[in-house]
Amino acid sequence: MAIPLESQNAFSVLVVVVDQRRIGASKHSFPLARRENIWFAPRPNKLFVVAAGTGECREGDFWSDRNRKSETRSYKLLDQIGSDRFPPGMDLDENVAEIEEDKGHAWTLCVHAFNDLTHVTPVVFVYLLKESYFYGTVKATTKFQALQHQVYLVLHNDPQPGPAAFVVQCLYVSPLYNDCSSGFSHLIISALGRFLKKATTSENSLEAKDLATHLFIDIVVGQVFHDERIIVKILETFDIKLKDVEKIMVQMKAKDGSSHVTAQDLMEKYIFELAESQLYMTAVTLMERFSIFCFGKSFLLSMVQSHQFKAAEKWATFMGKPMLCTLVEEYCERNLLKNAYEIIKMNNLQQDFPDAYRKCKESSIKKLAEKGCWDVAEARTNGDRQLVEYLVYLAMEAGYTEKIDELCDRYSLDGILQKVPDESIQHRRYLHLDELFVEDIIWVDEYKGLLDATTHIEDCKVIGVDSEWKPNHVKGSKPNKASIFQIASKSVVFIFDLIKLHQEVPDILDDCLTRILQSPIILKLGYNLQCDIKQLAHSYEELKCFRHFESLLDIQKVFKNHRGGLSGLAEKVLGAGLNKTRRNSDWEQRPLSQYQLEYAALDAAVLIRIFSRVSGEADDKFEWKSYIESHTRSTRNSK
Repeated sequence: MAIPLESQNAFSVLVVVVDQRRIGASKHSFPLARRENIWFAPRPNKLFVVAAGTGECREGDFWSDRNRKSETRSYKLLDQIGSDRFPPGMDLDENVAEIEEDKGHAWTLCVHAFNDLTHVTPVVFVYLLKESYFYGTVKATTKFQALQHQVYLVLHNDPQPGPAAFVVQCLYVSPLYNDCSSGFSHLIISALGRFLKKATTSENSLEAKDLATHLFIDIVVGQVFHDERIIVKILETFDIKLKDVEKIMVQMKAKDGSSHVTAQDLMEKYIFELAESQLYMTAVTLMERFSIFCFGKSFLLSMVQSHQFKAAEKWATFMGKPMLCTLVEEYCERNLLKNAYEIIKMNNLQQDFPDAYRKCKESSIKKLAEKGCWDVAEARTNGDRQLVEYLVYLAMEAGYTEKIDELCDRYSLDGILQKVPDESIQHRRYLHLDELFVEDIIWVDEYKGLLDATTHIEDCKVIGVDSEWKPNHVKGSKPNKASIFQIASKSVVFIFDLIKLHQEVPDILDDCLTRILQSPIILKLGYNLQCDIKQLAHSYEELKCFRHFESLLDIQKVFKNHRGGLSGLAEKVLGAGLNKTRRNSDWEQRPLSQYQLEYAALDAAVLIRIFSRVSGEADDKFEWKSYIESHTRSTRNSK
């Protein structure tokens, strides 16, 4: 479709990019270059739209170049771009520039503003938008968001023949910018979508919709190129239906006498082309929008094989229950249990796939148990006895004794232990506190205990540190406060109740921990220390003790090539790992269980033993002194 972006009588458009240093007082001019009827000079920072001749130009102020010895040349200022209405990176507060002209021609200078789009054509608008984007210095995402908001604002400023039609015309122009076209097209159409939701306009919406439908047809037949995301945006923004496509195609036939192809036939052909190009999501979107039922099971299998699961699920939902069942079967066959579970759950297919549903649930519960999220795993059972028994079995495998007893008591699972053959349970040996020569675990939650613990720790040369906090399983939510802080010496582990101490004696807590953590003569051992430091600092921002640390040694950095976290390292160095089943338990409950206390103590005490074992080795691979560091929390990250 040909659109009259410029009438034959309109002035020729020139766009000049001028360096800020060449504005006003400068005596130098720039040669102009021409590209597709757009003239420009290659200088950054400044943009001017220039019109040849004066016949079609609006009246404005005259500017003269009186600094040149040659004859005075006049420039006509048509409009000025206000800095408060122009996108970032486009500081156009100057209003005169020196422009070299061809002999015998006078150029009219038009510094165009976005605050009045009455006389701004889509060609100029898109060009200025592109220049505004490329000459900015901020990150691409920030520029894109700023420009999108700016386009939304300027669509209120009387673009002709109306905001929606103007945007459609811009979408005809934007493909000329090749690699940039997709981004600018998305920016413009998204801004229009926002505009149409919030603003009122006197524009003829039917005419704009017809123009958008014409653009869509031109894209389908290959006369205009836009990627599939823009195609979907156009359909959604203008709510184009199959009847709208048919209407425009009838008008096109009456105008040019072309052979009549139905809208249904055209769309089916285009959908086949999209499918052949593996643009499945766009093909499915068009089938859904235009209620076109084509393809069969092979189409579904192609999408699954190409790992385009969202498109497969969208199309199966559109086609109905039989295709949904086929998709579930395919997922199960490929062992994509999570995908199958979601389809079964969302479409109430539990009765159709009871075995698959249970298998999916068990897989989900097992993954949670492996992560130590036992409470969440239990909640996922919804009290189903078979699933609870499966969770008990997982606890047996993990050696999580108290969880076994807890589940058996809560769900009256008497006799379940006799049902499980002993040989089916994988027994692993884990480290115990007595193997680490730990004589005592001391719980610190009051003033005197805090002072006694500090006095003991200050006499140590090496300590192990760790912290625990209650897991938060709500996606996107903030983590809970650090609940406890463990400090291990060679024979004693102190567990500080941070929550209570911070509430009752915050100043004393701050002073005591500062003396320990900021002491340069006490070596503090940890594993993945950055995680604990960050959590402690965010949990207690007002405490100075967690802002700065001296003499830190992160054991993880010393042993770079091991696997399995701290437990794996313990197994490598000491011959047995750590039982990590309790790491995601409720660390805010009081009192902590004996199992929780032992778990917390082990995490700190094992660092002392690993360090003692390897620090005396002569082999260079155990060199550790160069890894000692200090840490100061950045004020920028404290917000």
